[in-house]
Amino acid sequence: MITLHDIIAGAESGRTPEPGAGPTIVPQPSPHDAGVIAFTGHNVIYADVGESWIRSRIPEGDLSAPLNPPFLRDLEERTGRRVDTIDMLALGGPCAGDPPIDLAEVTDAAHPRVRRAHRRRAEVRVWTCPGGLLVVGRGVAGRWEVGIEVEPAGRGRGLGRALARAARHLVARPLWAQIAPGNAASVRAFLAAGYVPIAAEALLVPAGTTARDARVPR
Repeated sequence: MITLHDIIAGAESGRTPEPGAGPTIVPQPSPHDAGVIAFTGHNVIYADVGESWIRSRIPEGDLSAPLNPPFLRDLEERTGRRVDTIDMLALGGPCAGDPPIDLAEVTDAAHPRVRRAHRRRAEVRVWTCPGGLLVVGRGVAGRWEVGIEVEPAGRGRGLGRALARAARHLVARPLWAQIAPGNAASVRAFLAAGYVPIAAEALLVPAGTTARDARVPR
């Protein structure tokens, strides 16, 4: 049986699901993670709610339905979860050499950024620099995920791009960035840092979880 981990690993190697088929329905990779990933012409649904239930709510041939409100609302009710934002997923490969910016790693478990990152990630590492923050960790299906945060005073100076690029030097694995499409500054920063848009994702988080707790910074 194919798993979400298999699909993620394939995408990292340049093999995304075949357009025009699907949806592909796979088990949740963990009790915490459920959602929908829309690749080009192919949706992947990872939620333990029953394949027949899922297919009964998606009109045959409707490639947009899995990320549209009616299906996501039904999925929320079925799982007792709620949809966070629908993010763009971008993928960046590892880079050799030193990062383009000086960073200080934060290892204090009491640091608020470290505590927050650990709520949603494993193997979390956090770096800071004047005006900025970089977080990497293992998220959905074990994929390596990156998040950045730039303080207001540091914006408009290329710091977001430098942080996003730095992550590719710090982790010797492909990195996934979950970016809210409306956050144009973040989208531009990741694109400029060499990340490539690959999909969109609706992540279902446990009810009562705030967006601040559920996600690393963008």
